[in-house]
Amino acid sequence: MTGRFGSVLTAMVTPFRDDYSFDLDGAQKLTSWLLENGTDTIVAAGSTGEAPTLTHEEKGDLFRAVVEAASGKGKVIGGTGTYSTQETIELTRLAQAAGCDGALVVAPYYSKPPQRGLIAHYSAVAESTDLPILLYNIPSRVGIRIEHETILQLAALPNIVGVKDSTGDFDGLSRLLRESPPDFDVYGGDDWATFGQVCLGAAGIVSVASHLVGAQIREMIELIETGDVVAGRKIHDELSALYSVLFITSNPIPVKAALELVGRPAGPPRLPLVPATQDERERIRKVLEETNLL
Repeated sequence: MTGRFGSVLTAMVTPFRDDYSFDLDGAQKLTSWLLENGTDTIVAAGSTGEAPTLTHEEKGDLFRAVVEAASGKGKVIGGTGTYSTQETIELTRLAQAAGCDGALVVAPYYSKPPQRGLIAHYSAVAESTDLPILLYNIPSRVGIRIEHETILQLAALPNIVGVKDSTGDFDGLSRLLRESPPDFDVYGGDDWATFGQVCLGAAGIVSVASHLVGAQIREMIELIETGDVVAGRKIHDELSALYSVLFITSNPIPVKAALELVGRPAGPPRLPLVPATQDERERIRKVLEETNLL
């Protein structure tokens, strides 16, 4: 069942110039290209967008620029989650003022609140905005997991409309799909898991690989949803090497290298992330050639 944000959401890289300054024009061009090539919704200033290294002012500019470029073509979700509830509220208001269609709010990293702290955090953010909110559950990056019962409790709030699940836990995802409200959208957050998660009933994927193969990912999901699982699996198999190589080092280092190689450069990552090494670039190039992207 496709969710309210479509089936292919791209966690968009944030384009920088060679001096690491913010490339607004590049962000608009990339937004337009993605929405014309398989993407339904752009997620701006997520972890793939290097949100921790963007200033509030840059995030506001990015939200406005992406919303403008997406107008009439697709939706925009602003990544607004931080480890501070007050800062998350401020960024979510910024996303709403910019015209975003939703907010992706990651579990507070570093602070490690207990589950009741997560409920208090998300409730405060939800009360501060009219935007639909997607929870973002990624224990490997934040150090805590939003537990099943916590998600169900938060799903009862009117504008908490779904979750991006990057737990890699198929049993947990399956249980969540069974027990959450029917209008609660469960999106996968790992490209490698998309095939299996959509087979279980996930609404789609918040993808990194869709920078390069958005149309193929969309086709795979449509095949699964119309019952042609075998044809869907064939696309999954064809894309598996690409899924793997885009995570040979910290995201978004590989996808920025891949975009440069295919002639759609988005500049270097900002420190503390560093550009791909020559060896990593060669591994990425090899897979791009095998996937007929070069």
